[in-house]
Amino acid sequence: GQKIWTSTAQYSQMMFCLVRTEPEAKKHAGISYLLIPMDAPGIDVRPLVDMTLKAGFNEVFFTDVAVPEENIVGKRGEGWAVANATLSHERGSLTDPNATMNRVNALINRMKKETINGVKLIEIPIYRDKLMALQAKVTAFQSNSLRVLSAKLNPRQDAKIAGMIQKYYGTELRHELEGFAVDVMGELGTLYEDSPYLKDKGSWQFLYMYYLGLIIGGGTSQIQKNIISERGLGMPREPKISGV
Repeated sequence: GQKIWTSTAQYSQMMFCLVRTEPEAKKHAGISYLLIPMDAPGIDVRPLVDMTLKAGFNEVFFTDVAVPEENIVGKRGEGWAVANATLSHERGSLTDPNATMNRVNALINRMKKETINGVKLIEIPIYRDKLMALQAKVTAFQSNSLRVLSAKLNPRQDAKIAGMIQKYYGTELRHELEGFAVDVMGELGTLYEDSPYLKDKGSWQFLYMYYLGLIIGGGTSQIQKNIISERGLGMPREPKISGV
């Protein structure tokens, strides 16, 4: 078979796959969560270069790959529950609130140095207002991370929903922050890769594109909002159009 969009597969020693071990079972039943050694005979890893010009994702092809049954995580046929637990953890860890605040501080320092017509960027009202709004959002993001931690430690709380909120808010916020930094650089913000005029080694441009991917990866923002509204807030499910 084939698995696509596997992060850092070219560097990994193990990967997990959801495999159907009970062909007669319906839908989610009969799926097992299987760990596969990357050096197993028959595995072919092909890196995928994205718009950042990096290969963070891969296609993985399996040709007659054999894996022992002892590599199943959890119980055979109950891999869907294990996968949901994995995805819940991934969603909550895709963004780091403290690292995001560090980026805000780095942008503040950059805007104190750069000028337009002799005026420091930090002194331009529209830029300063936007920067303050971003700083407030990141502070709220830091506070919400404590709610996620509390939910994970408290069995009576639903950590899955808290993690989804963190994933949705954090990736959208980080993309907004990096995009604002690219905007205030003006024409220099369009540069990338090996230009002698790059600011901060092009990290703002790279992360702007990178976080666009994280908005999609791990469940798109639209999917996150649907699940949060339906399972977290108890709102009606979206109607399904029959015959489509």
